[in-house]
Amino acid sequence: MRIGNLRRTVLTVALTAASTMGTTAAQAQGTSLPTSWLQLIGLLPAPTYDPYASQIPRRRPGHPPEPLPMFVEQNPDALSPAPVDQAGSFVPVPDRWRIMESLGLNTPWYDPYNQNVLKGDKPIIGEEWFFSFTGISDTLLEPRGIPTPVGPQSGPEPGSNDVLGDTNQIILAQTAITSFLLYKGDTAFKPPDYEFRATLAFNYNRVRTQEVRALNVDPTFGTSRDDGFIGVQELFVTKDYRTASARYDVDEVRVGIQPFSSDFRGFLFQDNQPGVRFFGNRDNNRWQYNIAWFRRLEKDINSGLNDLTKGPRKDDIFLASLYRQDFPFTGFVSQAIFAYNRNREDSSFYDSNGFIQRPAAIGREFPRTYDVGYLGYNGDGHIGRLNLTVAAYAAVGKQKPGVFVAQDTDIRAGFLAAEASMDFDWLRVRGSLAYASGDKDPYDDRSTGYDAIFENPIFAGADTSYWIRQNLPLIGGGGVALAGRNGLLANLQSSKEQGQSNFDNPGIQLIGIGADMDLTPQSRVSANINHLWFSETEVLKVARATADVGRNIGTDVSVSWIWRPYFTQNVILRLSAATLLPGQGLKDLYGEDTKYYSVLGNFILTF
Repeated sequence: MRIGNLRRTVLTVALTAASTMGTTAAQAQGTSLPTSWLQLIGLLPAPTYDPYASQIPRRRPGHPPEPLPMFVEQNPDALSPAPVDQAGSFVPVPDRWRIMESLGLNTPWYDPYNQNVLKGDKPIIGEEWFFSFTGISDTLLEPRGIPTPVGPQSGPEPGSNDVLGDTNQIILAQTAITSFLLYKGDTAFKPPDYEFRATLAFNYNRVRTQEVRALNVDPTFGTSRDDGFIGVQELFVTKDYRTASARYDVDEVRVGIQPFSSDFRGFLFQDNQPGVRFFGNRDNNRWQYNIAWFRRLEKDINSGLNDLTKGPRKDDIFLASLYRQDFPFTGFVSQAIFAYNRNREDSSFYDSNGFIQRPAAIGREFPRTYDVGYLGYNGDGHIGRLNLTVAAYAAVGKQKPGVFVAQDTDIRAGFLAAEASMDFDWLRVRGSLAYASGDKDPYDDRSTGYDAIFENPIFAGADTSYWIRQNLPLIGGGGVALAGRNGLLANLQSSKEQGQSNFDNPGIQLIGIGADMDLTPQSRVSANINHLWFSETEVLKVARATADVGRNIGTDVSVSWIWRPYFTQNVILRLSAATLLPGQGLKDLYGEDTKYYSVLGNFILTF
């Protein structure tokens, strides 16, 4: 028997003996037993409850609990609450979201900075259904200078009846985006039970060039084009079908046209396409997963928006990815990914401007199909003070037939990218590296030029950079582009929107430095300098029927200014300027006097 149990037994026997001997309260006070013991067996009255007392009776083991002593008023001079007729009548509150309204604080429907039923701050149906509306106005003005082929008929200026004409162009685009979201559930701690979203985009664009047939295959359309389009960018439903833990590790499924990014920087696939996606997390969000299938839609060639007036493409994407937080370093996220692109577009397709998109106007210009798998690793986060993003992909598959040969070719290509940065108070400096393999021999049975599914990279200055922002046409009006708009790769596609991936390309190499400067909480200035090379140039020599093309693309210099006057994302003004100082490779392709510049004015309003 433990000592504590022995002491409790002896105490119980002593107290029981005292009570059976008929000891009175007066006699008990003269004993040597502690007062608390005597109170416990009933020989002395229980004390008035004192929350600060050091000796409070405890229940005896094996006995039923005794009634708690009554509380004694500690502040007898306190004032009673005011009666209802003096304080005013009480107003019932239907739920906790409308407490401010019960106090008479109402805000107009158009105020997004305070409680607003249109922004999901209060339920719109019952106590569980919320609605959120988002409206965006995106205005773009973009003067630019890019190599522009002369139409086969003639150029408009004397002496311009050559391969390339005037490089000056200007683009005006206005896009209005409306997004509607209805969801069920309080999302403070867990994802919504149901989510329904629809997003429409309305685009008007006007483009003016100096050369005929740069915008339309029909030269009578002249040198300018006005176009408008409405696209469905999101139309999906999400269901939270399982809560796997008390910390809201969940499994969800999403069906419909939905946004998806395969990696942290959009190197492989970043688009809004119809599909089915299963996703969720485990172990307090340390593990996250995606399993998805998408079938691509046709896009409007001038606006880049989804076109539901045409049937879906015969282009399927199957994808699985797994994320791990804090691996291999605390603060760093690692991702393993596998993607499979199955393309069966073996017929010709022309865009609304009359140019052929599939197959691309390069090589044999023969319809082809391909199966390619991508195995990749991506990492993003920080290691101490060093911010780091890395990406690596291997592409393996087969295409039937090749771009330049009639037989099938094996796809064997690779891609690497890394961007590191470090913060010094208001200044962030960074360095960027990228490599995409190129095809050494377009006439053999191997296609070793790397291409993505639908890239949209946030890398090395993103669309501030001239090379990433602009599409440089390689052959003729409406032919293939040396590099696509909002793309890093030199992939010789007809377009990102309607073209096919091309694994017979020269590849790309990039090294760059940049800096982001937060001059004030409202203003940020960014500057970037990137130097670029082709990995291989044999494909370019064959495509342009020239004896020599240098590997040096040139130096891309850009600067941008972002101003947020209200310290939020509701009003944004962005101005940028970029130029490409051509190296020998571009001089061999486009001549010595080609002007490469881009000026971008972008004004965004968000509700």
